[in-house]
Amino acid sequence: MSTDLFTQAAQEQTDREAPLAARMRPRTLDDFIGQEEIVGPGKLLRRAIESDRLFSSILLWGPPGTGKTTLARIIANRTSSYFETLNAVMAGIADIRRVVADAKERRKLYRQRSILLVDEIHRFNKSQQDALLPHVEDGTLILIGATTENPYFEVNSALLSRSRLFQLRTLTEANVVMLLKRALADKERGYGTRIVRADEDALQHLASVAGGDARNALNAIELAVESTPADQNRVIHVTLAVAQESIQRRAVLYDKEGDAHYDTVSAFIKSVRGSDPDAALYWLAKMLYAGEDPRFIIRRLLILAGEDIGLADPMGLVVATSAAAAFDYMGMPEGMYPIVEATLYLATAPKSNTAGSYFRARAQIELEGAGEVPDHLKDANRDAKGLGHGKNYAYPHEFEGHFTPQNYLPRNIVGMTFYNPNNQGYEQIVADRLDRWRKAQRQALGITERAGPQLSQTEIEKMKRER
Repeated sequence: MSTDLFTQAAQEQTDREAPLAARMRPRTLDDFIGQEEIVGPGKLLRRAIESDRLFSSILLWGPPGTGKTTLARIIANRTSSYFETLNAVMAGIADIRRVVADAKERRKLYRQRSILLVDEIHRFNKSQQDALLPHVEDGTLILIGATTENPYFEVNSALLSRSRLFQLRTLTEANVVMLLKRALADKERGYGTRIVRADEDALQHLASVAGGDARNALNAIELAVESTPADQNRVIHVTLAVAQESIQRRAVLYDKEGDAHYDTVSAFIKSVRGSDPDAALYWLAKMLYAGEDPRFIIRRLLILAGEDIGLADPMGLVVATSAAAAFDYMGMPEGMYPIVEATLYLATAPKSNTAGSYFRARAQIELEGAGEVPDHLKDANRDAKGLGHGKNYAYPHEFEGHFTPQNYLPRNIVGMTFYNPNNQGYEQIVADRLDRWRKAQRQALGITERAGPQLSQTEIEKMKRER
């Protein structure tokens, strides 16, 4: 009996001395902040947890500090099943065998199900994951796997196919600020018994720099409170300067909805367009340092690759698209590298804005309406016999050079040009080739070249906004 009391007292002391992030770990779904897409009211996983009817294995995938382990522990608190935890970094096949043997014993003697949480399941090698598979299949274990890595690459495909995957998203800054305020107000587990005044800009800075990681933010506010002496009125004042020291990051003026945001991304894009990789890297660093969404930056690079580089270097769009895909696989911080690579590639690539020729073609349609498709270009599969659709169409691949001159425009604008390639990079090759084709076409059809609508950059920008 005395041993139990000593054990309980020791556990209570351990709980009191635990880091703030551990003390503030939510215990119920009502305390859980964020991830409304999977545990919001009425969602499948929430219903399964609340009714203790988690009958199939699940994988929780998301960045650090988004609540994967917390969600698993909430399940542990709600379930009548036996709940056990293994950390894949420390555990081996012997541990798996022990867990399986104990689960089979409980099932046989007490008809009790067993839930196994494997934290960092991506750390298990193939043989360790294979050792789990048959026992997940036959229901001996209900697996909860938590991972920060893409399970489609890191988890055995057989194990993945037998589990329901839930992806947890990075917490929003509003979510993190809410968690910080809750920790400051909580009298049982947080700092509610002390007088702490945290300035709003300090909390916003911690939330921004934490990058959606609740644990990181709570560790920072704990350091701020514990290292800041109280004043004569026993008030611990957490200012922006204190917050910067606590998370080792200087605040940058960067309101994501204000001028600093739009001015910085404007400077970034104009530096890439202007072929200045040094300036582009500077503005990129500012945006990432200030907590800008990397996907927003990638989206702007994708637009620039099409708008400002185009056929001068067709690989520009390929590199930007590859950077977007790589970032989705990697996330931050490593995902910074494909963004930097795309930025440098695009900044040093030859430039062409001839993709804007599209707006000249659209302006022509707005001016005179859409012209009728010439008969020889119409679909011959339906009306070839009755209406002559497709008749006299010359199939280019049957001719030398896979080209033969013929008209492809409506009758009223035959010979009109919209696209004028420039002499930069690969587009110079395109320009030479197109010049030969257009000359052959004019000669064969007996037409003269006509320029399509000429648009100023202001007019093009206006059309962009209207699209």
